Amino acid sequence: MSVTETVSAPEASQPIPPGQPLPHRKVIRSWITPLGERRTAIAIALLVLDGAIFAALIAGTIAFEAWWAKLLCALAAGFTIGRLFIIGHDACHQSYMPHRGLNKVLGRIAMIPSLTPYSLWEVGHNVVHHGYTNLKGVDFVWAPLTKAEFDALPPGRRLLERIYRSGWGPALYYFIEMWWLRMFFPRKTYMGTRRPEFFWDGVFVLAVGLLWIGGMVAAALATGQSVWLQVLMGFVVPFVFWNAMIGFVVYVHHTHPAVQWHDDKVAWAKAAPFVSTTVHLEFPFKIGALMHHIMEHTAHHVDMSVPLYKLKQAQKKLEDMLPGRIIIQRFSWRWYFDTARRCKLYDFTRRCWTDFQGRPTSDPAPSYA
Repeated sequence: MSVTETVSAPEASQPIPPGQPLPHRKVIRSWITPLGERRTAIAIALLVLDGAIFAALIAGTIAFEAWWAKLLCALAAGFTIGRLFIIGHDACHQSYMPHRGLNKVLGRIAMIPSLTPYSLWEVGHNVVHHGYTNLKGVDFVWAPLTKAEFDALPPGRRLLERIYRSGWGPALYYFIEMWWLRMFFPRKTYMGTRRPEFFWDGVFVLAVGLLWIGGMVAAALATGQSVWLQVLMGFVVPFVFWNAMIGFVVYVHHTHPAVQWHDDKVAWAKAAPFVSTTVHLEFPFKIGALMHHIMEHTAHHVDMSVPLYKLKQAQKKLEDMLPGRIIIQRFSWRWYFDTARRCKLYDFTRRCWTDFQGRPTSDPAPSYA
């Protein structure tokens, strides 16, 4: 019996013991779909709250004279961009309001500070990433190279890959591989298609970025401050922090010694990737809540309609129903850098992670051929 073979309805209503086949995805979704309640007022309140915090922090980079106070505001503003983006991410999944157009409006507003073209994110994330999570050749988010692919790269590109996979490279990875190449007026080779909506969303993002920088210049001149310092603190630092934050988040969501990548679509489908390729990363001090519960990620992949304010409850339900099936990882910097050390390349024949020399660094994953 394959791991994705369905079980009877009575069995599906009880926890599935380890070693037993998983029920169909529709059955698993049915456990948490009731939590996908759309509450327009909550969505708007979250947007207004985080938008006000972001505006206040940017104002703080102008109002404070001490560089360290400006820097603290700038870093917090970058984190708040991440919070706003998560709100927009949920709106992109139609998680808030029954009207599709209203979700798009809210999502576009929430993604403005991250300079994210909404339509491009919608295609790359909803269609490609969620449709084919960890399927090599389709899902491009932190897709690992094989040893042969890495060795075939020119020296400069190999160096860049080493930086990306060092644990210190999430900001650079997201800025180059995701935002610059796939979000900012991408070539057809990256998106596969061209739409007028992509172009105009790019124009909008460019205009916002220029206005943002211009506003910082004007504020510096009006207050007699250094223009370069104000642009650095009011724009560059928040944007860099945001890139580091999102690069880190998407990395740890699907990179783990126990997470498998696939290069065969049939085997990938048999592996129940909506469960097996995601990580629930647990943080101390309610940091997960500060990140709008985006780290309760298995539940999000099982049912994208569950809004952020119900993800914690949905994740618990899945973990109760699928004991031992979901990768749950307690976050520590030691674990993070150990993962970065081990997860350099992927060997699809041996089904394991390797270092840059091709030496296995994880146990072989199950075969679903």
